[in-house]
Amino acid sequence: MRVHLVNPSDLSFGIAVITPRWLYVLASATPRRFDDPILVDETLERFDPQRVGAGDVVGIGIHTGNARRGYEVGRQARARGAFVIFGGVHATLYPDEARELGDAHSVVQGDGDEVWPHVLADCQAGVLLPRYEGGRIGGGSFLAGRWDLLPRDRYMWASVQTLRGCPKHCSFCSVWRTDGQRPRTRGADAVVEEIVQLRRIGFRFITLADDNFYPVTKQDLDAAVRQRNTARLQELEAIRDERFELMAKLAGLPDDMTFYTQITMEAAEDPVFLDAMRAARIRGALVGIESITPEGLRAIFKDFNCAGDALAARLQQFRQHGVHVLGSFIFGLSTDSPQTFEATAQLADRADIAFAQFVMLTPLPGTVDFERWEKNLGSDPPQVEGTPVSRYWLIPPASRPKLYIPHATMSAEEIRARTQQVWDWFYSIPLVWKRSRCVRSLKARLAFVLISKLYRQMYANTGIATDSAREARAARWARWIAKPCQRLFMGRPMPNLVVPISSRT
Repeated sequence: MRVHLVNPSDLSFGIAVITPRWLYVLASATPRRFDDPILVDETLERFDPQRVGAGDVVGIGIHTGNARRGYEVGRQARARGAFVIFGGVHATLYPDEARELGDAHSVVQGDGDEVWPHVLADCQAGVLLPRYEGGRIGGGSFLAGRWDLLPRDRYMWASVQTLRGCPKHCSFCSVWRTDGQRPRTRGADAVVEEIVQLRRIGFRFITLADDNFYPVTKQDLDAAVRQRNTARLQELEAIRDERFELMAKLAGLPDDMTFYTQITMEAAEDPVFLDAMRAARIRGALVGIESITPEGLRAIFKDFNCAGDALAARLQQFRQHGVHVLGSFIFGLSTDSPQTFEATAQLADRADIAFAQFVMLTPLPGTVDFERWEKNLGSDPPQVEGTPVSRYWLIPPASRPKLYIPHATMSAEEIRARTQQVWDWFYSIPLVWKRSRCVRSLKARLAFVLISKLYRQMYANTGIATDSAREARAARWARWIAKPCQRLFMGRPMPNLVVPISSRT
């Protein structure tokens, strides 16, 4: 019985930006008696069903964006006589769909780190259950990836997780519902040991793949003090102390390493935390800005963010502390107008953020936005090629609407076209070169330009453009740019690197 783990994707670029962490974590969870699992990341190459034999196990991890392709892989694997197991966020939310459309024998809901060996043992014994509950395991049980199975020269950045969960409750996000609002933190020593493994094989750039690297804000602490909630205050202080302990230990790693993470805007109000990030060489962070107006922020339950000029000033705080921002903006909110697009682009430029992504409002399963949208559609929603629009991820990608929630004053095409224009303007060569001054050397500036163009080709043209020729051209450009980018980000392997002594104490 061979174990196959598949990360589905409709697009393959030959080289990927970030390692799909779940693939290597489940490989680590696979008992050695089953031999090394066969790992397939379809962002690199297509799954070959001919490699699957009767009685093998095929584990497929899906989120909403790749569910349709995942179901196709599942059907192919089952036709070969394999046990088909689905997991991931989307399978957790829609287990019956994975069985009906993906030919799943079983579905793992929740975390897979601890339950996966039991699934494999049941396959071997012929007593596989239709569902397994992985739950939300504690941070101390998080597994490191089997990075010895990583194909060489195929990824630019590696990924390490330090916590799961987010205390926020944004209407467009499902993390707080699927991973919980209580941060589950992993021990600093375990994190550093895994990073050292990755640096040994040449990775200098590491994504700290957390739901929210800044889980305790100064406002949270102040609220606990005002409420005289001693137990809550101690809990929050312990989590905050763990963050500082981790960052202090990251600072002891080789100087050529760079880290990237995801945090909320409130971190800009915490200069002590930002200084610790700079010392730890956490040079970049994805910050969910979403909207530049107070009305827009209230509409998505994110009014803890700033708006307007205060927003620009807040974003500049990150840069002043050495943290470069990838700002995420949402277009298509009910409060948006035609003027919102240019105003957003100008603010992103004025705030001096290094990168930006401009996404159209999409109701994701498991979110408040999705529930409201699905309810408003009623019992007989519109269909596209025989599929209800409320299950849009099952519609062929080329036929999917670009916008799902109708807007009061703008058409879907107007929102799509204006969004594309913002991408094109923000990632024009003159503006990218201007922003590249955030790094010093010519080599670093070249890397900045290349990764900017790669990011735009991968995440804008292939997702927003309606012109199939433009999408195909973008995919070709992404493949051409990816290889030199990968060489710029990788470093010389350090096989003899040891965990810093300070990280063991």
